[in-house]
Parts: sequence; C-alpha cells; structure tokens
Amino acid sequence: MDSIREAKQAVRERVWKLLDQENAAPDGAAGRIPSFVGADAAAALLAEHSAWQRATVIKAVPDRAQLPVRARALEEGKRVYMAASKLAAPKPFYLLDPETLTIPAREAAERRTAAKSARPADLDEMPAVDLIVCGSVAVNYEGVRLGKGAGYADIEVALLQEAGLIQPHTLIVTTVHELQIVDESLPEAGHDFRVDLIVTPDRIIECAPYRRPPGIIWQSLSPEAIAAIPALAGRRPQARPK
Repeated sequence: MDSIREAKQAVRERVWKLLDQENAAPDGAAGRIPSFVGADAAAALLAEHSAWQRATVIKAVPDRAQLPVRARALEEGKRVYMAASKLAAPKPFYLLDPETLTIPAREAAERRTAAKSARPADLDEMPAVDLIVCGSVAVNYEGVRLGKGAGYADIEVALLQEAGLIQPHTLIVTTVHELQIVDESLPEAGHDFRVDLIVTPDRIIECAPYRRPPGIIWQSLSPEAIAAIPALAGRRPQARPK
C-alpha cells in the first residue's frame, strides 16, 4: 500500500504542477481537487448526456470544481445529495431540493451555504441515486481516477453501495480539465472505484465497464479513520467472540 500511495502522489504532484504552469486552475491546484478553467462548459456538456437527462437524483462531491454541476442540477429540478465535509457529520449528506430553495441555485450549491441551510440526510433517508458526480486530480482513459488522497469519495460510494442506493448501471462521472487526463496506467487499490464518464469542457469520454468494489472494505480503513466518520463507526461489523 505504501508503494501505491507514493505512486499516486507522484502523479498528483505532476498534474498539479502542470495545471498551475498552464494557468488552468484559477484557485491554485496543489493539494486539492482543482477548480479548473472551463468547469461551467464541462457541466453544460454533461447536461447533454442521456444519463444526466434521465437522472432525477444526483450524488455529488462538495468540491468547488463540481459547483457548476451541482448548480445546473438544481436549475433543472434535480435533487442533489452533497457529501458533508470529510463525512464528519452524524448524517453524512446534505439534501439540496430544488422545490424548497429560497436562494439562487448557484448559491445553494456552494459547500458552505449547504452546510448551513440544507437538510442533513442519513443513508436510510435517501432514495436510489441515478448518477454520481466526483472530482479528480487525474484520470486515465480506462476510468482510473486519483483524488487528492483523503479517500472520502471512495468511502461515499462504498456507503451508497452498502445501502443499496446504487446499482451496477448507475454511472459515475468526473468533470476535469483536459490536462488532468493522462494517457498511462494509474495505480489503484482494491477500494478504489473507477469512473464511467469523463467530461471536459470539450468532450465526453466513455470508459469501459469495470467491476466496482462491493462496498466498504473495512481492512483498508484505520481505526482512527472509522472513528472520525460517524456513518462508518455506526456500521462497523462487530467482532465475533472467539
């Protein structure tokens, strides 16, 4: 695992540096899921895809890079479930419901606004999810993605999987800048999911189907990580008495 983590970080560092060199990340790239030039155009292109048009319930990450996607979903009358920061809340998602908004969709979709005004939701309060939107630092044409290294996106998908809220046909999409797509193999661990669609400001790339992790892989999580996320701590299997 140490070698995988080191290999992932080397790719992240390279992509962050490239984005900054090309002025493609207006807020700075390093250490984060980078907000990128053309994020609004990527959201608009995603909205042309049939999977988006069919979806009524979307699960999205809270990163600024995906703010245009969240806002567009609300503008189109879709319900959005956005993960709480670091999944640290007792109810790990916020429900952004277009039918109850009293502020503009773009403002409602902001992470800090949602944390103050959206309704918290636990997994047993959520409907089935039609489309999952995640952020990436780097992604390749096979759909292997690298986040910023915290692992929260993988846990979010695993929680939804465990709760039966996503099906094999539920698509996972990431919106990125073209510079974030790498034409090479990327390291991945057993708990990593792949994406089905990559959307840039200029094109949509459909990746080959791939078997997803079946749910939470407990042995990949430290006791400290489990304790810090209430949704995990409350679902941890109890050790059987010897």
